Amino acid sequence: MPRTRSAALLPLVLVSALACLGAGAPAATPTPARGAAAARPGHAQPAPAVTGFVRPGCPAPAGAAGTAACPEPTAALAAAGRKVFVGGGNCATCHGADAKGTPLAPNLVSHKWINIDGSYEAIAGLVTTGVPHPKEHPAPMPAMGGARLSPAQVCAVSAYVYRLSHKE
Repeated sequence: MPRTRSAALLPLVLVSALACLGAGAPAATPTPARGAAAARPGHAQPAPAVTGFVRPGCPAPAGAAGTAACPEPTAALAAAGRKVFVGGGNCATCHGADAKGTPLAPNLVSHKWINIDGSYEAIAGLVTTGVPHPKEHPAPMPAMGGARLSPAQVCAVSAYVYRLSHKE
């Protein structure tokens, strides 16, 4: 059976997501302070702390990018958001370039919302914080898709996704 593009990307997406969820190797190996006893072979060292959903060294939510901080979801803002969606935002990797979903992540064009209510506010919040435990798909979504998005990019991609499913 031939592998689909989505199936081929699953290991990469999961490794990336798990790394930011705190799984895998620590971001840095702690070194003992000067004069402290060196780590003894065979003795476990404390694991690095994980703060919330985002692991240190991974993209952190850039403030609460809800619509209070975001401008109206205009056509121009959505056009800028499409560039983020298919470019550096990593969104198209799991949701597909057409945003119609893949086996890894849901369709964003339909009116069916799985993890949120589909409002502009909820979309911006979800993009900011990610989806650590998706209800219907295997791949968790790291905060900002695992990318380092500015608050303006979060607003733009949120406007794009909002306008995809809320045709005027």
